[in-house]
Order: sequence, then C-alpha cells, then structure tokens
Amino acid sequence: MAKEITGYLKLQVKGGQANPSPPVGPALGSKGLNIMEFCKQYNARTQDKMGQVLPVLVTIYSDKSFDFVVKTPPAANMLLEAAKIKGGSAEPNRKKVGSVSWDQVKEIAEVKMPDLNSFEVESAMKMIAGTARSMGITVSGKAPWEE
Repeated sequence: MAKEITGYLKLQVKGGQANPSPPVGPALGSKGLNIMEFCKQYNARTQDKMGQVLPVLVTIYSDKSFDFVVKTPPAANMLLEAAKIKGGSAEPNRKKVGSVSWDQVKEIAEVKMPDLNSFEVESAMKMIAGTARSMGITVSGKAPWEE
C-alpha cells in the first residue's frame, strides 16, 4: 500500500554541498525529518553538479520518511553564468548589464526542457529570453524563427 503524503518542501541547495546548517537543517527539522540522511543522499546524487544551485522538491510521508526530486538549475543562474556577470540589473528596462547569443539561449533551453511547460525548444527559448530580458540581459542577434 502507498504511503500517505503529509507535505512537500522546496529548497535550493548547492550540488554536493548540503549540510545541516540553515536553510537545510531548520526546514527539514521542523518537519521531523532525518537531516543527516537527507544531506547524505542529496550529496551522493548531486556529486556531478558540484557548486551549482539546484532546486529540490522533498515529498514528506506520514512515517517521517521522504523522497526528493532534484530539478535543473534556475534559468537566471544559467543566464548569469553564460553572460559572465555577477548579478542582474536593478533597472532592467533602462540599464542593460550583459549580453547572450541565441545559441547560448538554445543551450540553456535544452537543459531546462524537463522542468519547463513547453513541448518545443523554440517556445522554451522564448521563455529563457524573457527571463534574460527581465534581468537586464540583452539577447543579441536575430531569433532563429524570424529568419
């Protein structure tokens, strides 16, 4: 018989670097979960993505056991990395802070496809371009579908 789900918990933790200090410890501890067990499993699963911020969705069951799903890195972080800048613009509509090409947007969209609600790479690219625009990053060149 399936276990009864009591709740969900969303966290953003660096890959391979989960430890019981905040924000992981208090978030899991308040739900009564074994913090060290989560840290060991998370670090083992994300060894190959060391240092990248990864969202994780933890499913909490009534017997205090848990499962978790590691998602792809946030689009904003991937855009900052691609544009080689530290942060987005405070005034994205007036002050631009960086630039990415459509090829870079396509790479990011292909990585993010499992977590986006789109079926085509083109629509995923439009979402990533929108995120870039809201961060003050310009997408240089002509969009592939406009040619």
